[in-house]
Amino acid sequence: MFLWNSLVFSQTLKISGRIVSRDNEEPIAGAWIAAVGSAKTVVTNDKGEFYLVINKIPPVKLKINAFGYKSQDTLLTKANKMITIALSEQYQVLGNDIVVSASRIPERVLESPVSIERLSIDDIKKTASTSFYESLVNLKGVEQSTQSITFTSLNTRGFNANGNVRFNQFIDGMDNQAPGLNFSVGNIVGISDLDLESVELLPGSSSALYGAGGINGTLLLNSKNPFKYQGLSMQFKTGINHLDSRQQPLTDWNDMQFRYAKSFKDRWAFKVNVSYIKADDWRARDYSNYDRVNMKHKEGNRITDPAYDGINSYGDEIKANMQTVAQAVVQTGRNTYISQYQNATGTLPSESQITNFLSTNSSISPFFLGLQGGLIPDQDVSRTGYIEEDLLDYRSESLRTSGSLHYKIRPNMEAIAQAYWGTGNSAYTGADRYGLANFRLGQYKLELKGDKFFLRAYTTQERSGDAYNATALASFMNERFKPSTAWFPQYIGAYLKAKNMGVDEETAHNTARSATDEGRFMPGSEVFETAKQDITSRTIGAEGGAKFKDKTNLWHYEGMYNFSDWIPEIDLIAGGSYRLYALNSGGTIFDDLNKKLSIYEYGAYLQASRKFLDAKLKATASVRYDKNQNFKGSFSPRLAGVWNFTQKHYLRLSYQTGFRNPTAQAQYLDLLVRAGSRLIGALPDILDKYQLQANKPYTDESYRTYAATGYSDPSVLETFSFNSFKPERVQAYEIGYRASLTPKLFIDANYYISNYKDFLTGAVVWQNPTPQDLNGLTTPTRYEVSVNSTEDVRTQGWALGIDYSLGKFKFISNVSHDQLSQFPEQFFNTYNSPAYRFNLGVGSTEIFKNTSFNIVYRWQEEFMWRSIFGVGEVAAFGTLDGQVSFKLPIYQSVLKIGASNILNKYYITSPGNPAIGGMYYVSLSFDSSILYK
Repeated sequence: MFLWNSLVFSQTLKISGRIVSRDNEEPIAGAWIAAVGSAKTVVTNDKGEFYLVINKIPPVKLKINAFGYKSQDTLLTKANKMITIALSEQYQVLGNDIVVSASRIPERVLESPVSIERLSIDDIKKTASTSFYESLVNLKGVEQSTQSITFTSLNTRGFNANGNVRFNQFIDGMDNQAPGLNFSVGNIVGISDLDLESVELLPGSSSALYGAGGINGTLLLNSKNPFKYQGLSMQFKTGINHLDSRQQPLTDWNDMQFRYAKSFKDRWAFKVNVSYIKADDWRARDYSNYDRVNMKHKEGNRITDPAYDGINSYGDEIKANMQTVAQAVVQTGRNTYISQYQNATGTLPSESQITNFLSTNSSISPFFLGLQGGLIPDQDVSRTGYIEEDLLDYRSESLRTSGSLHYKIRPNMEAIAQAYWGTGNSAYTGADRYGLANFRLGQYKLELKGDKFFLRAYTTQERSGDAYNATALASFMNERFKPSTAWFPQYIGAYLKAKNMGVDEETAHNTARSATDEGRFMPGSEVFETAKQDITSRTIGAEGGAKFKDKTNLWHYEGMYNFSDWIPEIDLIAGGSYRLYALNSGGTIFDDLNKKLSIYEYGAYLQASRKFLDAKLKATASVRYDKNQNFKGSFSPRLAGVWNFTQKHYLRLSYQTGFRNPTAQAQYLDLLVRAGSRLIGALPDILDKYQLQANKPYTDESYRTYAATGYSDPSVLETFSFNSFKPERVQAYEIGYRASLTPKLFIDANYYISNYKDFLTGAVVWQNPTPQDLNGLTTPTRYEVSVNSTEDVRTQGWALGIDYSLGKFKFISNVSHDQLSQFPEQFFNTYNSPAYRFNLGVGSTEIFKNTSFNIVYRWQEEFMWRSIFGVGEVAAFGTLDGQVSFKLPIYQSVLKIGASNILNKYYITSPGNPAIGGMYYVSLSFDSSILYK
């Protein structure tokens, strides 16, 4: 009996079959087949075929799922049988998709208590954009800021920004934000198209479940599990950029991806991913004249305005007033003469003796006589700058690698060791433009998860590599060529000489600039490249260079348990987290030159859901408590309800609260941007370092008024007082409606109101506002610092999406509106979002045999962008993306021809960012992971 039982138990069941459509008997590729009670899952190939081997005896229940079709269970009663299973189409695909992010428990999109957007694996394959990340802007309510081919920041519900800190991004549960530089880097170092299974987006706050941040939205990127997706996948995409040579001659770009996954004996599985992108980046070429004191554009260029300061021209931020410089030269000469005369005679010279000296000394007399004769104008003059493309490396690259090892302890419990590592070259827009050269980021995770719980620990290791500041680089290049203490006086002397020759004002200034810049380091010359290499190899601060030196690490631990089985009729989950930021910039970003800085945070949450009224009403309540070491702890509650008032109509109401702690930079930043201008954190230690509480600074508006008077009326100055620095909070109210109006028509709409308290924004303050330096070259010290608004900030908006299927075609459309209702006048308004934007698309998975296509048109209206880097209008634009794909079943491959911005109409997403043109490509994808043996 023992021997017989052993033979039966070890019996191998081989199942082969085919999955087809019930409507037309066409094969269904990519369908999942799982045996209940076994950990093994296989996926059909392009012919709809599958092959499954399990250690079971009949009867065995098979579960079949396929995107766009109704799920089906099939009972297999005989072994070694060839079976054919027909699935029925399911048109309301979006509403029946299963999501987890909205409540941290599986539920249909229709039943989600809050707004949620989703990209399935099929949507990812059909995207017309150059990558899945670029296609996310086609989701309802999403906007983006593009700073480089490989650097895009996403946002929802207003307050867009470069390197957006109000928007969270997670990859397989790991926060993808660079812990030191404070921006998400998912498209520089992160998940590849081949390994991405799904995308879930939560517009609005999600702090109740995900903690600090994500006050405007949370994006979750989920990779493929190697137990489900096995085999080899490869993709090679090549294309052209700069089609019309508007920025530079036509160049190519390439994107190569590789994925391999394998499981062993239903217990072990692993996967490996490698991807590499190389492209010649778009150029930032906004040379419009900019007034940085008043933060607005002005007329003129380098020829017509001696104080010209271009948006994408750097080094010309350094300027001085001609009369002030001349007065400083005269005053220095006067003091020197008096001192020398007194040392020689023991008495003070008379005023006539001083005047005679100043009039006859060859190095001083031009300035003295010029001031006396009114020949030196009250005119600001700037150093000659360098344009961005002479300073940044536009050879954009991204190398991304990832891998994971999985072990199934039980069919419903899995242990995972996972790693993401990547490096890249890109450009980033913050307070200045930065070259991210050899930037590196690693994320490493250990996780134990089951169907009711997870335990997760991960670390994010950031290395800034050779990243540098373009403004600092240009300024140091100018100073190395000729110090400003010599350049400005020489300029005035050359100007006076030109004026004495009888030329007009403009010619005199241009003649003076040419004479003073003689011998200047010219781009492309050996001396220029040598100086550039030396300055970018030296760190900001002590070494007097432009390079960052950031090695900040994040350590994060969290867990969750679903107690639903313990309490009948109630879904109850609880969880908690702890994280530690270990800041390490060597004084180049943070105030950590001679000390160690760290920040810890912890939090815990509880959520309960229950259905009422014969399961027609689902109510959800959650609360979270969080504490940051530098701020008081706080609670974040959420209440939501979904009412299924008819079979296919769902109405949802929610009240959500959210918060975000000031970023590590907002707390501890200490960065010299340019002479007389510094970015600092707002913690008391930083303010005291610069005596900003003892020696109170003045408001930006009053300083500008004071400067306009020639620093002659200090009574107009108003002091700035720093209030208590604290986290930002939001209260959001939302009503939404989802419905399948017909079997082929799906609609999703929402309206929200958000009220922000202690809104975190930026303030510009000025300390010691009157120039004091004898050489006249210094300006008052300008500080940019984070502050909390003393008044509430309010926003509101709505969004509407409609999906419609007609035969083989699927049409998508969505429109969204976001509006700033209230913002305090005394603070810097960074709403940065267009009021209206929409997407229109049409596609087909089988327009002809083995042929599909997808076309999307996106439009947004003009709006005003405000940031520390620049303020200006972003013009309205529309862009068209499209692709057509051809299946090659015999080779298990897909050939795709497509383009992003097909019409090549250049547009920008914010001032100072590059103009984005068309990108045209051909890709060949090979995927054996859909055939498992």
